[in-house]
Amino acid sequence: MASFNGVLSGRFFRGFILEAGFRVSMAIRSIIADIRRFRLQLELATSRLRRSMCSYNGPLMADEPSEGFKPNSRNDFKSKILRLKYPSGSATTVLQNWVDHGYKVSFPELRRFTTQLLKLKRHNHALQIMNWMETQSRFLVSPADHAIKMELIINVNGLVEAEEYYRNNISGTASRKAAGFVLLKGYVKGRDTEKAEAFMAELNGSGLIVSPHPYNEMMKLYMATSQSGKVPLVIQEMKLNRIPLNVLSYNLWMNACGEVSGVSSVERIYKEMIMDGDVELGWSSLSTLANVYVKAGQVEEASLALRIAEKKLSSSNPLGYFFLITQYASLNDKDEVLRLWRVCKAVGWRITCANYMCVMLCLVKLGDIAEAERVFMEWDSNRGKFDIRVSNVLLGAYVRNGLMDKAESFHLQTLERGGCPNFKTWEILMEGWVKTEDMEKAINAMKKALSLSKHCHWRPSDSVVMAIAMYFEKQGNVEGAHLYIKAIHDLGFASLPLYKSLLRMHLSSQKPASDILKMMENDKIEMDDEAYALFRAVNDD
Repeated sequence: MASFNGVLSGRFFRGFILEAGFRVSMAIRSIIADIRRFRLQLELATSRLRRSMCSYNGPLMADEPSEGFKPNSRNDFKSKILRLKYPSGSATTVLQNWVDHGYKVSFPELRRFTTQLLKLKRHNHALQIMNWMETQSRFLVSPADHAIKMELIINVNGLVEAEEYYRNNISGTASRKAAGFVLLKGYVKGRDTEKAEAFMAELNGSGLIVSPHPYNEMMKLYMATSQSGKVPLVIQEMKLNRIPLNVLSYNLWMNACGEVSGVSSVERIYKEMIMDGDVELGWSSLSTLANVYVKAGQVEEASLALRIAEKKLSSSNPLGYFFLITQYASLNDKDEVLRLWRVCKAVGWRITCANYMCVMLCLVKLGDIAEAERVFMEWDSNRGKFDIRVSNVLLGAYVRNGLMDKAESFHLQTLERGGCPNFKTWEILMEGWVKTEDMEKAINAMKKALSLSKHCHWRPSDSVVMAIAMYFEKQGNVEGAHLYIKAIHDLGFASLPLYKSLLRMHLSSQKPASDILKMMENDKIEMDDEAYALFRAVNDD
């Protein structure tokens, strides 16, 4: 009994510590939010006294600008903000200076510019402009403004702060609907099923769900988290709440039932969709049906569905054509891929680099590199600026098929044509050189890829990373290995096997390994028995 009580008291103590830690964390978040608000207020305080009263749609300042501050194409506030270096440059300062010098700026103009920044992924500056607008006395925040700001907060500061903004700053049914949908999408993107379900229940209980869009988001979440069996329950709830299904609702339902219940259930859903007078059957639903048939191995039925889908394609939008081309490739039907490709070109659209890449990838998948080369040459003869992503498709095909001489020759040709290699180019080449054991070239490619990866989220495959580390180990090149693994560590994707290789080299060369332990601690990598023994052996020496 004493032992049992000890366990209970231990659990109570741990629970107390966890709860206290949680409360401290929440207090810190609240303080940080207060600091952010104070910084914004402080930034605007010096100029607020000079600002005139503004109207909702009208200019914020007088018509005449002050002397010595004349606008031009490179000196208007939008151009200045676009030239700011992220994240240090302040859009708030630029905008306030513009207004303080007497220039006009209207809220509709700021809204349009914020949307432009959002498309450019300049989330921080867009959020600064939204915050500045909210400080203006006559600015009326619309539901659309709340939705945009919610998206910006999620991208800049994360879901926790977005939740606080939703709870503390948004009132009114229309605004809560608009912002709530964006917050739900944030949970879906983060694949947080628990929070998404709880928030969906809250929205439902408040009567804020009147369209199929939130339900569609939940179905996307269940599909993405391998919970397809929950999708029919969402449909059931929609029908119970008299929420009409739209095309996407039916498509998601068909996809889920294709995985869970089989073809017959999907066909029943398809028939229900045909009978739904509020929904127009389009190419996307037939494409979804075809995809179910493909997975079930029913090639003839899939081909028939694609033929019918083709008749519903819009001559004003090429998107559907390339979906169908990809599906014909999955049926190993090269003739239909090429036929539909010819149809696309005959319609007269501007064929984009992405379109050429789609067709080339399909042809490579079908094993016809020669035809993919012809498509590439067609693109090359009509292109403007060289897009390395298009040539990477062929480069990858050569490497995967063991044609390294051809790959190297083609790579040099792309450089001569003005191609600028990206991290994917170097990844393809290094994987080929590792396979052919041309390790010096692989190491050089890795260096170039790592120098580019600072600006993106790319990371090399573990097999390539380890192959280069093992080469350094085999050569006994401790200095080279250390520099290499330090670079991998700095980018945040070092691993225990990588550090073991370095420890073995330090042991062989009788060099201390204290810095290795520090790097492992920073990477939060725990030692196993082998690594611990290596570390002890290095230190004992």
